[in-house]
Amino acid sequence: MTTTSYQVPAQAHHVELEIKRSKFLTFASPAVNRQEAEEFIRSLRDQHPQASHVCWAYIAGAPNTTIRSMSDDGEPSGTAGMPMLKVLEYSGYGDIVVAVVRYFGGTKLGTGGLQRAYSDAVSLVLTDLPLKLKVSRTRLQLTYDYSYDGSISRLLARYDVEGIQPNYAQQVSLTIAIANSELSTFKTEVTNITAGNVEVLLPKSE
Repeated sequence: MTTTSYQVPAQAHHVELEIKRSKFLTFASPAVNRQEAEEFIRSLRDQHPQASHVCWAYIAGAPNTTIRSMSDDGEPSGTAGMPMLKVLEYSGYGDIVVAVVRYFGGTKLGTGGLQRAYSDAVSLVLTDLPLKLKVSRTRLQLTYDYSYDGSISRLLARYDVEGIQPNYAQQVSLTIAIANSELSTFKTEVTNITAGNVEVLLPKSE
């Protein structure tokens, strides 16, 4: 099932949490793909070379994407990355990467204590994270005769479309980005009002 709209970070955000003298610096940032997420994590490692651990998790795409990953970065297996990823999954947010930079304070927290610490650190950074709504869209290219231009213009006014780019040559060629939630209905309507005399193409993904 395609996710049609979801909350994403509007900008990077960070918080600090201290537990038994260990400092947990938590960072969240937008990440629309795996490359952005991994670059963000690398930059934090560069900024904190003395940190005991830099644990992370990300969902790089819609909340239901399979492009997700996490790392304990040397903490006991299952005590950092997975709890962090679970908090992200529960939030319903997408296009997001979080990383927790830990400076060890000398007191071991134990397995349960670590799981709670990393979960709490991510929950805390999400509490005041600036968000914006992202609408999933599909780009379409429509080609039709000039006689249908007025009807199609009126049709477009009723739909959630962006980036309308017309090209007037022997026929009208129109590129639009339409909300995925309206894609099927729109294709049916535009075919009906032109009696099938419209070519609907999916341009190559950007």
